[in-house]
Amino acid sequence: MKKQPFELHYHLMLLPGILLLILFSIVPMFGITIAFQNFKPGLGFWHSEWVGLDNFRYLFELPDSRNIFLNTIYIAVLKIVANMIVPVVFALLLNEVRTVLLKRSVQTIVYLPHFLSWVILAGIISDLLSMDGLINQILSGVGIEPIMFLGSNHWFPGIIVTSDVWKEFGFGTIVYLAALTGINPALYEAASIDGASRLQQLRFITLPSLKPTIILLATLSLGNVLNAGFDQIFNLYNPLVYDSGDIIDTYVYRAGLLQVQYGLATAVGLLKSVISFVLIIISYVLASKFANYRIF
Repeated sequence: MKKQPFELHYHLMLLPGILLLILFSIVPMFGITIAFQNFKPGLGFWHSEWVGLDNFRYLFELPDSRNIFLNTIYIAVLKIVANMIVPVVFALLLNEVRTVLLKRSVQTIVYLPHFLSWVILAGIISDLLSMDGLINQILSGVGIEPIMFLGSNHWFPGIIVTSDVWKEFGFGTIVYLAALTGINPALYEAASIDGASRLQQLRFITLPSLKPTIILLATLSLGNVLNAGFDQIFNLYNPLVYDSGDIIDTYVYRAGLLQVQYGLATAVGLLKSVISFVLIIISYVLASKFANYRIF
């Protein structure tokens, strides 16, 4: 009987979070009905014409739909791969630094871009890559013609992936550095006694110890295959690079808010959400199987 007041306090503590979840995540889900309607804001949900799957049919008939999905998957997969490799390599290099002050300083510096919004970073990148920016000035100095980086379909995907890695690899490095601290130092001592070099210790001790963390993060990132980064691309792209940079989220923004095609935009967003939900389930199954990671 004495536990009841405390249990009530716990439920009351959870109540604000539950209310916010219902208000901003559950209630808006009724809006998916727009995907099956010829939605008119003046008529609302209840009186707009019901068109069934017509918006989805129209989506796949659009000449741009295939390119949009391919761009999304291509950019997202490149980001996932790069954001797996670069933090691991950098964490291994930083772990070899023996000067504590230098190690912490470098770690802090590379972590700082994670806290900056893409609005700020996009302005910096645009200034650096503009026709009269620093990069083109350096190229002109060595006799190379200026390049329109943000207006070229050849360069744009690489810029997107590179800038995303620059922003986020510091955060990933912290995760792997934390995993490195969990390795038993006795393993390195025993390897040194046996005559193992630093490279051999890296190969036979460090990397196998990091393997569960790498597998876990790799499998969990599978759910982000259709999330290529709206904030980043929206602040960097322009009509010249739609062929290589237009993704699902930016298309939904243009179709829904600029072209007032609410039904089509909602259909695209719903399709993406369903596919992402399936991928998240698959990623957690894989994480449970290969890394013994479970939520429940």
